Amino acid sequence: MNTPPSSSDTVTPSVTVTGTAQHAAWQRRVLPPVEQVRPGLWSVPVPIPHNPLRYTLCYLFPGAGGVVLVDPGWDSPDGRAALTAGLAAAGAGPDDVAGVVITHTHPDHHGLSGWLRETAGAWIAMHPDEAASMPARLWQGLTLDDDRAFLRTHGVPAGEVDTIAVDPGQVAALLAMAEPDRYLADGELAPIPDRQVRAVLTPGHTPGHLCLHDAEAGVLLTGDHLLPRISPTIGVHTERDGDPLTDYLAALRRMDAYGEVEALPAHEYRFRGVPDRARQLAAHHDHRAAEILAVLDAVPAPTTWQLAERITWSRGWDQLVGVPRRLALAETVAHLYQLRTAGVVTDSTGTPTHWYRA
Repeated sequence: MNTPPSSSDTVTPSVTVTGTAQHAAWQRRVLPPVEQVRPGLWSVPVPIPHNPLRYTLCYLFPGAGGVVLVDPGWDSPDGRAALTAGLAAAGAGPDDVAGVVITHTHPDHHGLSGWLRETAGAWIAMHPDEAASMPARLWQGLTLDDDRAFLRTHGVPAGEVDTIAVDPGQVAALLAMAEPDRYLADGELAPIPDRQVRAVLTPGHTPGHLCLHDAEAGVLLTGDHLLPRISPTIGVHTERDGDPLTDYLAALRRMDAYGEVEALPAHEYRFRGVPDRARQLAAHHDHRAAEILAVLDAVPAPTTWQLAERITWSRGWDQLVGVPRRLALAETVAHLYQLRTAGVVTDSTGTPTHWYRA
């Protein structure tokens, strides 16, 4: 997961921090400890190189038939060493990994899955929509020229197009990520022996993002859907991406059913207050929509780029360079598509697209 340029840097009032050692480590900018958070459930931090999120929290379910992992993390020498150490703390090793469940296929979650398959013959499970959206499938046939055309459609100035366009040669590792051999649909039990861990489809951050609910343990593994401190990136990078923000807002409403659980997120630290945090994230997006509508009232027929450079970003638009600016544009597109679905705005045809109040 990339840190969104609109993210917040403070613990939210509606969140009660339960991962106190994780929170203390976050404040000290160090890796948190490996922890047994429930009987038969371990939390293992796996470092992310050169990323402000610092680590992914991989969760281990040891059992008689081997260990099932959720989101093993970024593939790097340090990542393999950290995961191996976490497995050792739980009384296992990489050879004991029976399977991997993926909340979503970003490389800070899915990166080590291929290594575990090669090392232990581990199966890999994800939602069917997530498999369909893997870069090797979603980007099939797309070229750098296609991406430039998408950027020009959204009003990116000629001098900026090459700066933020995605070169397929630079994302070769994403195209090579491991394919699943099992699918996990909404409401199904994950293939974890002796556990009742149910998949909860929460699209938005990615099309087939899953949370995992262990009712007996009183936990919800939230992946990137809910984090205690920042909002996950919801962006549109190609026209094949659809309307992810509408999906995300609907998935946030599903969180009302999990008021008593402890959230085990993929980044930062454990917390309670799932429904309140979901409502707070929805309010964040409502605020962003209001900002966009205010620009539409003030600027005649702006392009997406003109809107993006006029709304608020935590680091300021001028400080966003390269990938962060691309993410900011993608977030703006997602908001516009959601508002279009809601019938609040409309757009012109042609290049560049211009936006209007409906």
